[in-house]
Amino acid sequence: MNERAKLLHSLTIERADTKVSPPRRRLWPVVAATSLGVVVVMAGLVWYFAPELASLRPVEQAAAVAPVSSPPSSATAAAAEATRSGGLVASGYVVARRKATVASEITGKVVEVLVDEGNVVQAGDLLARLDSTLTESDLNLAKSRAVASEAAANAIAADLRDAERILARIQALQQKNFATEADLTKADARVAVLRAQQAQAQAQVQTARLDAKRAGEVLAQHHIRAPFAGVVVERSAQPGEMISPISAGGGYTRTGICTIVDMDSIEVEVDVNEAFIGRVRAGGPVTAVLDAYPEWTIPASVIAIVPTANREKATVKVRIGFKQKDPRILPDMGIKVTFLDETDGGTSSVETSSAR
Repeated sequence: MNERAKLLHSLTIERADTKVSPPRRRLWPVVAATSLGVVVVMAGLVWYFAPELASLRPVEQAAAVAPVSSPPSSATAAAAEATRSGGLVASGYVVARRKATVASEITGKVVEVLVDEGNVVQAGDLLARLDSTLTESDLNLAKSRAVASEAAANAIAADLRDAERILARIQALQQKNFATEADLTKADARVAVLRAQQAQAQAQVQTARLDAKRAGEVLAQHHIRAPFAGVVVERSAQPGEMISPISAGGGYTRTGICTIVDMDSIEVEVDVNEAFIGRVRAGGPVTAVLDAYPEWTIPASVIAIVPTANREKATVKVRIGFKQKDPRILPDMGIKVTFLDETDGGTSSVETSSAR
C-alpha cells in the first residue's frame, strides 16, 4: 500500500504558487449614472426642437410619397374619357375612299411634271408629259396614209362614174342595134371591176383612219391627266426619269407620277371589338375628336358596318362619315369617336383600339 501511494504521488503534477490579486472595483454604478445623463439630455433636445419637427413633418411625408406615385397610363386616361362621355369609344384613322396613284399606260421618259404637293387639280387637268417625238411621227405618217387612201378611193370613184355612163350609152345603142353584145359585156365587166376596186379603196381608207386615230390615242397617252378632282399629296416622278405601268428595270423605273386624294371622300375607319358591335348601328350619331385638335368636336354618323370580322384581333370595321367637311381634316390623322345612343343618351363605356 505504501508503494502504491508513492507511485500515485509520483504521477501528480505540482502547481506553482499563484499570487491572489485583490478584488476588482465594481463599475455598474458609474455606467448607470452615465446612461441616465444621456437620456436626460436627449429628452431635453426633443422638448426644445418639438415645434420645428412638427412643422416639417407634412413636407417630409409629401416628399416621401411623391416618388411612389406614377402618372396614369393612356389606357386609364382613355377609360376615364369614355366614362365621362357616356358612350362606346373607339380609336381609328381618317381615310380617303377615293385615292389614286396616277401612272402612265405606256413606258416612256418624263419630260415635264406640272404639279407639286398641295396643288388642287380638276378632272382632265394635265399632270405630266412624256417624250412623244416618235409617236408624233407615227401619227403624221398615219394621217398621210389616210389622205393617200382617200385620194385613191376618189380616183376609183371617178373611173366608176365614167364606166357607168359608158355602160348606159352602150345599152341604149344596143337597143337600136348600133352596138354589139360584146361591147355591152365589156362595159358591164369594167363597171363591176371598178365597183370592187372602190369597195377595196373605201376599206383601205377606213383602215388608214383607224390607224391615224390609234396613233392619236397613243400620243394622248403621253399626256398624263388627272382622273378626278382632288389634291396632290405626293409627287413620285421627276423630269428625265423613265416611267412604266409595270415595275421594269429594277429600281430605275417609276410606276407613278403622283398621288391624288379626293377630299370629298374623307371618312373614318375604326375597329370595334366584336363583343360590343351590337351597340353600333348604321346611321347612328357619332362624335369625333381629332388627336391634332382635341378641343374640336366634329359631328358624324355611322355609314356602314363592314360585314366581316378580323379573326386575329376579334374586331369589326366600322365606317363613319363626317357631317361637315373641313380642310383641317387630313388623311391618316388619328381620331377618337364616341358612338352615342339616342334612346337613353349613352351606354356603358368601353374603349377599343384599331391597328395602325
